[in-house]
Amino acid sequence: MTRIVPLQHQPDLPLDQLIRREAPDDEAIPMDVVFVGGGPAGLSGAIELARLVKQDNEQGGDLGEVEIAVLEKAGELGQHNLSGAVLNPRALRELFPGRADGEFPFLRKAVAGEAVYLLGENGRTKLPTPPTMKNHGNFVVSICEMVRWLGEQAESLGVQVFPGFPVEGLLMDGGRVRGVKTVASGLDREGKPGSNHEPAGDITAQVVALTAGTRDPLTQAWMKAQGVTSANPQIYALGVKEVWEVKQPLDRVIHTMGWPLPKDAFGGSWAYPMADDLVSIGLVVGLDYHQTSLDVHGLLQKLKKHPLFEEILRGGSLDEWGAKTIPEGGYYALPEQLSGDGLVICGDAAGFVDVPSLKGIHYAMQSGIYAARAIFAALKAKDTSRARLAAYDDSIRNSYVVADMKKTRNMRLAFKSGFWGGALKAGLMTLTGGALLGGRIDVDEDAADPKEVTPAEPVLADGTRTFRKVDAVFKSGNATRDDIPPHLTAKADVPAEVAKMYEHMCPAHVYEEQDGKLVINAPNCIDCKATDVLGPRWMPREGGSGPRYRRM
Repeated sequence: MTRIVPLQHQPDLPLDQLIRREAPDDEAIPMDVVFVGGGPAGLSGAIELARLVKQDNEQGGDLGEVEIAVLEKAGELGQHNLSGAVLNPRALRELFPGRADGEFPFLRKAVAGEAVYLLGENGRTKLPTPPTMKNHGNFVVSICEMVRWLGEQAESLGVQVFPGFPVEGLLMDGGRVRGVKTVASGLDREGKPGSNHEPAGDITAQVVALTAGTRDPLTQAWMKAQGVTSANPQIYALGVKEVWEVKQPLDRVIHTMGWPLPKDAFGGSWAYPMADDLVSIGLVVGLDYHQTSLDVHGLLQKLKKHPLFEEILRGGSLDEWGAKTIPEGGYYALPEQLSGDGLVICGDAAGFVDVPSLKGIHYAMQSGIYAARAIFAALKAKDTSRARLAAYDDSIRNSYVVADMKKTRNMRLAFKSGFWGGALKAGLMTLTGGALLGGRIDVDEDAADPKEVTPAEPVLADGTRTFRKVDAVFKSGNATRDDIPPHLTAKADVPAEVAKMYEHMCPAHVYEEQDGKLVINAPNCIDCKATDVLGPRWMPREGGSGPRYRRM
């Protein structure tokens, strides 16, 4: 049996690119607070901070004008935001007190019913809905629409929202973050300026909030540079999602487990009604799977041939496709420190996802809200040191966010021992609120888990119900320039079996094994960042690159 340990073939994190120990340039743009990432965490934080500043000024406070910026790598807000998504509205209601649910245009459907199934290849068994997966009072949402709407609210409060501005590095002076460096645009494949070249720029800030989502390289780099660790390493799953226009309404939220996953892989699928004629489906698989040939996109195509999904999709057509990694380490993978001198970490970048309930959006929003309150107090005190910003850590650790994650702290980790054993342990933990079997389960990072070299199944692709990866990427709206500089770094002389593993792992056909060599088709990348977990390093690239989601 041949095995591969992905970590042995993964390049080191490029700290010298991500941590810039240099003075800001003479043309640096001065801001007070910069949120790096225009998703739910960053926009919620910007909205709350702007509101607090406005209230303080109206009440005669001495803070004065505070320049708040949100930097987003997508060309427009929402284009890089991918989610299931069923939203718990708790944080939304806190951010906008007094608004009725009907005033939020992105709350598409209240969950009216739900079902959980264990799938076999041709059949299904309905299971009791676990308490963690009950969604009464929650809403199916379009995360793209939600983010666009939040952006409008932020701008109405004076927040400066800059789409198309990815960040390639943190400007640091000793241990203090002083600002960020944006990514240059208009470079050719060799990195030479073209006719539309815009150089990288520096933006200074009293506080930088890292809200750029899952597997954020800036967060990784800051934690490594500052020696910030966690009890367990973060682990991840890859989700591949499709939105279908359908002929018949779906009347309930559906989750499944079992087929077509191998018995030693963790994951499951969903089908959510987004409108009477629109359904979101997807498959999530933990990246600690054991076979080099496992292909999440391919498994989703296979899943659509199951009678349950045949019934849902019959007569429909694929409207949109996308993929994203999800932090799954839970409570024990949370960083021991969420703030530093001039910096806070929020949302998926910190790992605020509760896997058993399949929820993370409201945690991301709540973390942004708490961060804003700590930043506001620090600005008022004219002290943005770690000692002052640690109030954010305290708020989070005393909140329902961490309390929820603590109750389910080992449920995902229990499945490291296999599906059935994990299911039994997870059930016992649910019954006891996490008290039984609650001691920390040690895990390795995903790249350290060996994978058995296994033969691959061909991906089903009839062009109507099932699709090749390259055709799916087209449905993501990907409009990356073909001659963009490479943003993915692999080790030299990657063995053929490792190159094949990357080929199967990546849902967007970025990697290919050709004549024993690794070929990288970087413009195909949709920024899911699975590659950064198990293989070549992902770095931010020219603004507006990647997918252009509309309904995800």
